[in-house]
Amino acid sequence: MREYAARRGWRVAIEVKEVGSGALQRPKRDNLLAAVRRRELDAILVWRLDRWGRSLADLILTLKELAELGIGFVSLTEAFDMTTPTGRAMAGMLAVFAEFEREILSERVRAGIAQARSNGKTLGGPVSAANKASEVRSLYKKEKLTKSEIARRLGIGRSSVRRILQPSH
Repeated sequence: MREYAARRGWRVAIEVKEVGSGALQRPKRDNLLAAVRRRELDAILVWRLDRWGRSLADLILTLKELAELGIGFVSLTEAFDMTTPTGRAMAGMLAVFAEFEREILSERVRAGIAQARSNGKTLGGPVSAANKASEVRSLYKKEKLTKSEIARRLGIGRSSVRRILQPSH
């Protein structure tokens, strides 16, 4: 990588050796991006694309940001070079495929939800306790049940029962 940088006439300003595979927190990468945003760097050189982005979406987002900031990006092993017109075109195509992937996933999720609903599955969280307000009041006034007993009988939380029975409700 140093030889490549020298051939391009680049001076190595920051060198990052990060070996934490699959790490969620990547402080060295975050520091590098901060330096980019402060305009301390002109280009980023990586060994492989998978060393930069943990997912296609992450890769596309950061490549887009780098392009907007006018920062070059080169991946040696994939011969991916955003400092050239061809490399920028490749980045654009990657973005198109990432968008396509997101849309396909979204369609699949919507289709799955529609299928579940058509099979009678109820989706979302539990029915709101507010829908049981009249039952709560009735059990409290007419049957003289405690708030805990009402909550158990209706399958809702005691705090929901207390909230429904507050004078302002």
